[in-house]
Amino acid sequence: MLLHVTLTVVWTFTFTQGFGHTSNILDSTYIAAVYEHRVILNPDPLTPLSRSNALRHMQRNLDIYEEQAALAAQQGAHILVFPEDGLHGFNFSRSSISGYLETIPDPEEEHWNPCTEHSRFNNTEVLRQLSCMARRHNLYVVANMADLQPCPLMPDPATSCPSDGHWQFNTNVVFRSDGLLVARYHKHNLYFEGAFDTPPQPEIVTFDTPFAGRFGLITCFDILFHEPTITLLERGVRQLIFPTAWMNQLPLLDTIQFQRAVSLGANATLLAANVRNDRLIMTGSGIYTPLTASYHHAQRGDPEEGRLIVARIPVLDPGVAAEGSGVKRGATDFGFCQQDSCASSPPSSSTFTSSMMHDPFTFVLLNDTNGDLEVCDGSFCCRLQFQGFPQRGSKELYALGAFAGTHTVNGRYAVQVCAVVRCAGLEASSCGQEVEEAATKLTFTLEGRFGTKYVYPSVLVSGYILEQPEHMVKTGDGKVTMMHSNMAGGLVTACLYGRVYHLDNQ
Repeated sequence: MLLHVTLTVVWTFTFTQGFGHTSNILDSTYIAAVYEHRVILNPDPLTPLSRSNALRHMQRNLDIYEEQAALAAQQGAHILVFPEDGLHGFNFSRSSISGYLETIPDPEEEHWNPCTEHSRFNNTEVLRQLSCMARRHNLYVVANMADLQPCPLMPDPATSCPSDGHWQFNTNVVFRSDGLLVARYHKHNLYFEGAFDTPPQPEIVTFDTPFAGRFGLITCFDILFHEPTITLLERGVRQLIFPTAWMNQLPLLDTIQFQRAVSLGANATLLAANVRNDRLIMTGSGIYTPLTASYHHAQRGDPEEGRLIVARIPVLDPGVAAEGSGVKRGATDFGFCQQDSCASSPPSSSTFTSSMMHDPFTFVLLNDTNGDLEVCDGSFCCRLQFQGFPQRGSKELYALGAFAGTHTVNGRYAVQVCAVVRCAGLEASSCGQEVEEAATKLTFTLEGRFGTKYVYPSVLVSGYILEQPEHMVKTGDGKVTMMHSNMAGGLVTACLYGRVYHLDNQ
């Protein structure tokens, strides 16, 4: 079963008619589209292809892009985002990807429309097709492709040129609705990508539109790091473009779960387009604002080839700076953790350690149908007030977990996490394992005092359904509180995911 769910809380819009692409920044909404693409892969990515054969391969994916651009335009879209690796696929080596590479000019230095000036630069067939796609359908197009850049003749001593004399970058490109190339971003945080280089310096890339103002560009693993994501937010960017090839990882980093969490925590719009690949458990795309979410998440065995998501969303006020946690500020207190430190409270009984996402979480079980629990990992503590509503015939085990430290598996980054999770079985040792379904509904208040202002909240229920927390409060001492009730489905995970960026290199 494929989910296509639109979640709207608090903010409701009424429209008498749509608007065309002549709209300006004074309009309060625009129409965004993202396409989750089941990429047609090269069956032997480690064997180099000729340029003509690589183009034939990419053409099969470009033909699908063209169909989706036409459908998005028919629905009035102003901007369409395609996923990371969506044209060429993945698992290439540095040499085997050579036939897929194009040298993408820097739009800050070259004013170039590949569709109308296709002979100006050689070996740019893909750029030309994407440009003409944007021009033909009168919409902004964002795509991801492989870029080759020669090292400078007089390199900066602080940067090193690869031994073959050029860089290869995982690259986002943006085309204006007339086909003009307006932005180029080289991914900074690579994830086991042997074909590509890390740029010598992090790039902070934005582009402006007449319908929604400024957007910032990030790619996949970038979303977990300070550069470029937080720098963009600190500079006032409130709309992020996010092509990704994300492998789902429950219970804390499922695609739609974390996409939604970042939008809420950063108080920003996120346009997220994922690749679809069942073998690698890649699925989950959406259009998220702080108050709305339109998304889809494929279930196992779903045969659908892809999914176009189109949504009308508000233009966020660029004059409102994104909060570090994005939650509502307030003095409301929910009745616990009022000491100078959570750690000064008496610990809950019978804590245990279990691995979750390869990290040693300290857990305490929810043994009753209601309670007030605390669990600490060192001086970092999480508190939970809850009332559970088990469904007839079901028996499920839940636990409250805390972890503060550096995650070191498949990436290195510092986190502080409070999470309520359904355990995979009825044994404590199963807590922290991946679970997709649940029947028990909870009314809860989850709270932690974080050493970072960047805290990303999420509530994921059975069947990969997102729920919007009913209330979020952040206070000046780092305390973040999330309240939720009236759940529509059984709770899989409720999480406050804190990223402690300043400790990443320690």
